[in-house]
Amino acid sequence: MVPDYQSIMLPLLQLVADKQEHKFRDVLEDLAAHFKLTDEERKELLPSGLQPIFDNRVGWAKTYLKKAGFLDSPRRATIVITQRGLDVLSQKPSELNVRYLSRFPEFLEFRTPKRDISMENQRTEEVSTQTPKEILENAYQKIRTSLAQELLNKVIELPPTFFERLVVELLVKMGYGGSIKDAGGAIGKSGDEGIDGTIKEDKLGLDIIYIQAKRWQPGNNVGRKEIQSFVGALEGQRAMKGIFITTSSFAQPAIDYVQHINKKIVLIEGEQLANLMIDHDIGVTKSGSYDIKKIDSDYFSED
Repeated sequence: MVPDYQSIMLPLLQLVADKQEHKFRDVLEDLAAHFKLTDEERKELLPSGLQPIFDNRVGWAKTYLKKAGFLDSPRRATIVITQRGLDVLSQKPSELNVRYLSRFPEFLEFRTPKRDISMENQRTEEVSTQTPKEILENAYQKIRTSLAQELLNKVIELPPTFFERLVVELLVKMGYGGSIKDAGGAIGKSGDEGIDGTIKEDKLGLDIIYIQAKRWQPGNNVGRKEIQSFVGALEGQRAMKGIFITTSSFAQPAIDYVQHINKKIVLIEGEQLANLMIDHDIGVTKSGSYDIKKIDSDYFSED
């Protein structure tokens, strides 16, 4: 199990107690060995998928120890223990955490809340097992999950013609079909409450993809029978590729079936459909933007 960032603080400080400069990447490896992390645990990512959770937590543990004056960075991507850090270790603390670090004025200044931030937020951080970046990313993920569910509910309520246009616009924004006009002329001709037609795989039209969509209520899963009918339609068109979109989900037999046929069938269920709409700005609008920035070490390098 990946330790929380506060649990990393004491082992990190002990690791550099030899007063030598340590490269941060070496510290990561040594701490991973200390906590006996598996390769899978080392590879666990933040919700954004941009950074391993363990690396993020070690980074924040380092930052907090530096803010408390226990560590210093004499050069880029290196750390060394300070005299204060050595003094703290000489007291043989059982653990280091935000509460302990708050004894030091430099750390308190670092964490002093602005007028519009409550003291409750500061107390919450003391007991949190998540780094500030994790808290931010998880909050974002909750907002996105809620938005995806709300978006899917809207999609299910749409009339068939609106749903057809939505799918066309999404596929074009994903890079299929050339223009919306070209794609729209090839889709939505079956007359059922979905889409049944073709779309260009790319803007040059090097290949054709057959599409079917089912605007079904959640719980009414698409089964193997529907997928087999779709594959039969592909045979009739001499097509090898298809996209099957549903606002519900796919039953496991349907998922297993497409993995054992010689045609390439992509299955897109409701949750994925909603997330693709969010990613490609279909039916959503930006309500706010927050840029997370970090120090540009190259700018301050004298090399």
